[in-house]
Amino acid sequence: AAIEADWRTAGLSEKRMAMLAYAEKLTADPGAMVEADVEALRAVGFTDRDVLDVCEVVAYYAYANRIADGLGIALETWLPDD
Repeated sequence: AAIEADWRTAGLSEKRMAMLAYAEKLTADPGAMVEADVEALRAVGFTDRDVLDVCEVVAYYAYANRIADGLGIALETWLPDD
């Protein structure tokens, strides 16, 4: 619940915070991604393979959500509307 409310104040590890910052930026402003974003992940212990995995998962969710939005697919009924 704390992560959903605000991941920045949820008491996560430095590594998880870096991953979520990367994921948020890639989702919200993909054109602004730079090498420093990858370096920030490396600095907290992510390998290049880890970075690729994070990038692929974030990109896949963006892709899947845009397909669903583009086709007008309704949200699952178990998801809250907030």
